[in-house]
Order: sequence, then structure tokens, then C-alpha cells
Amino acid sequence: MSIKLKPLKEQVIVITGASSGIGLATAFAAAEKGARLVLAARNERALQEIAQEINERGGEAIPVRADVGRQQDVQRIADAALSHFGGFDTWINDAGVSIYGRLLEVSDDDNRRMFDTNFWGLVYGSQMAAMHLRNRGGAIINLGSVLSDTAIPMQGMYSASKHAVKGFTDALRIELEEEGAPVSVTLIKPAAINTPYPDHAKNYTNHKLTLPPPVYEPEEVVNAILYAATHQKRDIMVGGGGKFMSLTNKLVPGLMDLSSEKLMTDQQLLDEPARHREGALYQPGEGGRIHGRIKDTMPTSMYTRAVTNPVIAGAVVAAAGAAALALMGKKRDNNQYKKANEKPDMAKPEMVEVVEIVEVNETPLPPQRPI
Repeated sequence: MSIKLKPLKEQVIVITGASSGIGLATAFAAAEKGARLVLAARNERALQEIAQEINERGGEAIPVRADVGRQQDVQRIADAALSHFGGFDTWINDAGVSIYGRLLEVSDDDNRRMFDTNFWGLVYGSQMAAMHLRNRGGAIINLGSVLSDTAIPMQGMYSASKHAVKGFTDALRIELEEEGAPVSVTLIKPAAINTPYPDHAKNYTNHKLTLPPPVYEPEEVVNAILYAATHQKRDIMVGGGGKFMSLTNKLVPGLMDLSSEKLMTDQQLLDEPARHREGALYQPGEGGRIHGRIKDTMPTSMYTRAVTNPVIAGAVVAAAGAAALALMGKKRDNNQYKKANEKPDMAKPEMVEVVEIVEVNETPLPPQRPI
């Protein structure tokens, strides 16, 4: 089924989790493209300041204080979009929070609160969007994670919530396609992203929190989200490192388990004492900040650029093909030399060359808003 999505400059976009990180970066980028915005989060003061800044720059945005874990709050988001803009074209479920702690240590109350935000908030938003868009058309964009495909220690229940997000999103897509609804449903699966995410997580450890490498900048996720707002796409992985983890877990899950056992816990903890352990699980976190505190990051992902840009994809394939041909030519010359100097019974079976596309550290795009 072909689904037609409007250009960004003609869209009204709802963004949850819009007060910081990926949601905030998406808001500024979408506003720059001419989209009108409904910004939702728990931090009302931050939302008001963000909306004011967008409006002063010539954009149009309204703030809606909402806790997406409460269905009535999600209804208020939709009502605000309907009353102010007459509806919406894209709904982005970005709100989320994590807990760092072992599964046998974290309380049921904390786990349930996290699921209220990460899973039920996304479910409520997706259902609200689907009911509105099933007749007029549009896009639902859900933020999953590389942890929708695999799991890691110390964030076990967060991994479970993102697995649940993937299952729900896939089922919703199938049901809407089955009834012929003109709605695109996309799951965005970022790898580790340099946002205030570790600062907002509840911390059961004695250490300051961080993210396992490779860590990418949030602008890469924004590019994927805005691409999904204008192109029908089933899912998009952000970061070649995440794609590698996902493939490894699918093809050799025992190896992925072993790697996580040996490395992943230490890679999430800094050798510094923990601060602000409660995070933003129950109270709004710090608003107005897009980027995190990690210095050693990957500014861009060639893998994600290739997935979302046909021109780059073609260049990558062409480069890979040229490299393969060069290797094949070199191998052919070597084989001819060997055959000329070997006895017939010494000939060996040929090996297959494998050309691998790896991440490159390109020059970063200018940030949408200096923070």
C-alpha cells in the first residue's frame, strides 16, 4: 500500500518527550523545516521556554504539560493539537526514561513506573494517533532502541520495555495495513546517543552513569525521525554499532551474551561517585538540554545515512563494488601467478572475499541549536 506523507513544511507534528535530548533536537529541526509543533513533556517551564524560542524564530509551537503514562494526559495532547491546529499529521512518541540496576535489585514500583512511560505512554500515543490518522493519513513514529533487538545487563527492564515497544509497533503496523489505513508506522532504533539520558535515569549503583560505545550524536536520530515523517519506512536503526549488535544477537546470540557478560556492565559505569540517583523517573528532569556529557562520540553514521539517503546509499554500494572488483582483480592476478608456479596437485580451493562497510568519522552536521 502506497502512503503519501506531506512535506514537513505542511505538517503539524506532535512530539512527546520534547523538553530535552532527541525530542528537543527534533523540535528545533522540524521547526526549521517549517513544521508546526505540539510539544509535550512533564517539564512545563522548559516547554514554555522552548515554544517561545521557536515562535520568536518565526516558527509555531504550543506547549502541553503531560505525563504520557496517564491516558487522560495523552488525550489532552491530542485535544490541544485539534483545537489549535485542527489536527496533526505526524505523532512522535519519544518520551522515555531508564533505570540502571540489576533485575533482582530494582523495585516493582520503579519498574512499573518506567513501563508507564516507555511502553504505556507510547501505546496511548500510538492509539490516539491511529484513531485520528486512519482516515486522513499520516505517520506514527515510535522511538525504540537497539535494545529492542538485544538486551544488556544493568538496564534489563529498560531492554524489556523496548522489546515490548517493538512488538506493539509491529502489530499496530500490521493491523493498520490490514485495514488499508493510510498510516505509516515506523520504529526508530537508536544505538547509544549522547543526550542527558544517563543523568535522567534512576541509579541503583554507586557510580556515575554513562553509555557503552560507540555513542552517536542526537542529530543522527533527528535525521532518521524527520525522514520517517516524510517517507514510509518500517524501521530505521541509527548507528552502525547498533546494527552490528542487532545482527550479532540474531546470528550468534551466544557470542552477544558472552560479550555483554564480559564488557557491558563496566562500560555503563564511570569511576566517579553517583549523584542525583532518583533521576527523572518520578519527577521532570532537567529541560532545555539536547546533548549529554560524553566527549568521545561518533558525529555521524554512514550506515544510517545510507539507509535514509538513496544518493549516499548508491555511493556506498558503488564504493563497495569498486573495492570488491579491485580485490577480485588483485586476487585473479595472484592466482594466475600461483598457478604458473604450482604443480597441479598443489592447487587449493578459492576463498571468497568479503567486503565490509564500516563506520567513518565524518565531519558533523552543524547542531540544530547550540546547547
